[in-house]
Amino acid sequence: MCSGSLCSLLLPLSSRRRTRARLSRTARWPSYWGRHSSFCSVVGAYAAGLILEDLHYRDFAAKEERQLEDLVRPISSFLVPVFFVLMGMRVGLATFMRPQILGLAAVLTVAAVIGKQACALGALGSKLDWLSIGIGMIPRGEVGLIFANIGLTLVVHGEHIIDAATYSAVVIMVMLTTLITPPALKWSLARRRTTAN
Repeated sequence: MCSGSLCSLLLPLSSRRRTRARLSRTARWPSYWGRHSSFCSVVGAYAAGLILEDLHYRDFAAKEERQLEDLVRPISSFLVPVFFVLMGMRVGLATFMRPQILGLAAVLTVAAVIGKQACALGALGSKLDWLSIGIGMIPRGEVGLIFANIGLTLVVHGEHIIDAATYSAVVIMVMLTTLITPPALKWSLARRRTTAN
């Protein structure tokens, strides 16, 4: 809440500047704040994303030919693959063969699927396809990996909050939910079209 009101004050000022470097500096302060306060760095990165929202960027876009996505694409095309490589490097492949880890991954996957289906019931409307909505929300993707990675690095009283085995189970859950969603969503939408005809 504090970062949102601060953003609304800083963005009009920074958009009057002539260089993109000023925008970059304005967008970096929430990440710094998130990293050096008691909040997680993900919160700071989210606040930086709010600053870079298109609505706040319209004064910059009016002055230049390029859109925000065009300016961010070079760095994201480099950092996104690096992120996934780093997440994969932290997985111990030997843990994939342990029945306890596979069992935990199965329980996490079932909980993810059932939880998203339950959340879909909150969608309001008379002609909504709640099954398709729930299936569309199943993937855990990058956010699940980010929080699992943060848990892997956190230490309380000399012990890690998440050990390597649990991290591997979370990665398996992320992979499974990401892989099952496209065919399940295709089936659900085809089913919806068939019942509509």
